[in-house]
Amino acid sequence: MPETKETPMTEKKAITRRGFLEGGARLAAGALAAGAVPPLKRARAAAGGASPRSGSSARRAPGANDRVNMGFIGVRGRGRDLYGYFGGLPGVRIAALCDIDKNVLAERAADVQKSFGEKPAVYQDQRDLLANKDIDAVAIATPNHWHALGTIWACQAGKHVYVEKPCCHTLFEGRRMVEAARRYGRMVGVGFQNRSIRGVRQAMAFLRSGGIGEVYAARGLCFKARDSIGLVPDGIGTGERFKYFVWNNSGVTYDQAYMDNVDYDAWLGPAPKRPFNYNRFHYNWHWHWDYGDGDCGNQGPHQWDIARWGLGQDEHPRTISSKGGYYGETCAQETPNTQAAEVIYADGRMIEFEVRGLHTNAEDGIRIGNLFYGTKGWLRLDGGEWQSYFGRTNEPGPGSATAGDEDFGDPMMAAAEGGHFANFINALRAGKPEMLTCPIDVGYMSSALPLLANISYRLDRGLVFDARKEKFVGDRPADRMLSRAYRRPYVVPKVV
Repeated sequence: MPETKETPMTEKKAITRRGFLEGGARLAAGALAAGAVPPLKRARAAAGGASPRSGSSARRAPGANDRVNMGFIGVRGRGRDLYGYFGGLPGVRIAALCDIDKNVLAERAADVQKSFGEKPAVYQDQRDLLANKDIDAVAIATPNHWHALGTIWACQAGKHVYVEKPCCHTLFEGRRMVEAARRYGRMVGVGFQNRSIRGVRQAMAFLRSGGIGEVYAARGLCFKARDSIGLVPDGIGTGERFKYFVWNNSGVTYDQAYMDNVDYDAWLGPAPKRPFNYNRFHYNWHWHWDYGDGDCGNQGPHQWDIARWGLGQDEHPRTISSKGGYYGETCAQETPNTQAAEVIYADGRMIEFEVRGLHTNAEDGIRIGNLFYGTKGWLRLDGGEWQSYFGRTNEPGPGSATAGDEDFGDPMMAAAEGGHFANFINALRAGKPEMLTCPIDVGYMSSALPLLANISYRLDRGLVFDARKEKFVGDRPADRMLSRAYRRPYVVPKVV
């Protein structure tokens, strides 16, 4: 696969070889002491490895009563939600914010000061935030194409990480993220929040207990009506020629003064160099392959994750097939607004996933949710509410309305209490990665599903996948789409 020269962090700030190796050695030693590096990794870790900054090192893990200092990378949309959630937890301090858009950064810093009584440090370059030794953990809510590199850099800098879903933009990236968390002994949690919702955990435990018999199929539904985003020329401008739409509303035409405060090159990061376009910037990046994954990889990862969880699958599927297209008014969108995918595992169990972005009915009253089918009955899951049905007449069985506090044997139910964000902080304070309801290895396996489906869609044919090797079977064009060419210096390294 094509790849440019690998550079940890970037060449923007000088890193001496001595400092580089000393920093990595400290991180590796800390990981070994914590028992966080698997035996096969220990020989390499003990020899010392590269950290992203000269002299950077991991802070002592916060204890049960310690304040957790958090930094937030990407704070325009979802990142604003994240600092609100984390900042509301006892003993969590919003210590720093980072965004390539200084206009947004100033607004968010003022918001944090008003909401939490302390002004955070602000950075336009995430590498500068990661060099701050007072930061214990970071939350990453950048566009998808930045998730992997940001997470790897953070692990190398000794920070724990909460990263939004999908955790990666390619399977190559996801595997490197898993390796980075292990090598540097960092906790990396992924934003699959359903794994910390009591009703969802109840439903999954009920399925695993044989509640509807052997579960042989799952469906994921993503029915979100989205209008055309429009078609505008590259560049900065106003008037009808530059009119576009974001989430069915008119988009903002940022003027030159605004864009002078945006580091657009850093926004592009690992992606190819392209001129600025309103439809390839804030939010609408979701609909372009260089940065996003369509609704299959936007809303969809949540439902893919639950489907895989309910089937009890801990490996990649064997076969993948996806069809669809973009229907409606011509616009700049590259990803489909209508998509159907099917993945089948080695044991024959299957997931069917569907995106409907236009006018549609619901399925059994569900627009965003899941359905499961077993040899004795079936189950519907809509948000945190679930219900099972049995027999030819669909007689109601157990469900969220009747289950009460029943955990159906879920050993992680207590760890999930308080929600997904509290789960991350509690695991960090306890120093126990096993407390995470969605650690990086779990998040990667679920994030891989929409990515595999999109490869099938883009190649317009079915695929056969070797789950152990993480390669397609005899299919070089498909294998090339498991990674991407990176733009220097924003390179996801082969060896973390």
